[in-house]
Amino acid sequence: MFFFFVGGLEQQARQVLKSGAGRCIACESRADLVEYDKVLKLFFVPVWRWPGKQPLMHCNNCNLFFPQSLSPPPEKEAALRCQFCARGVDPAFRFCPFCGSNL
Repeated sequence: MFFFFVGGLEQQARQVLKSGAGRCIACESRADLVEYDKVLKLFFVPVWRWPGKQPLMHCNNCNLFFPQSLSPPPEKEAALRCQFCARGVDPAFRFCPFCGSNL
């Protein structure tokens, strides 16, 4: 007898507790503190879900879940923004490193 199983277990964000609470450990983009559910899928259809034990950090860019203790602190906002591309720029710069315009 041959048994073929297509399924898996994954984590899904249920509720955002704090937006931008840290940075991702893989891609360095903003990460949110979320409550999550563990979801059992059978043939790509959610069959059973149960809540996670403690809140985790979730990166929307690379879809990674990781503990809050591993997250580096969030980046501080730059004091100066380019008037053309609206990106944060170091105040010591005279020209925007992204678009080249004069600051």
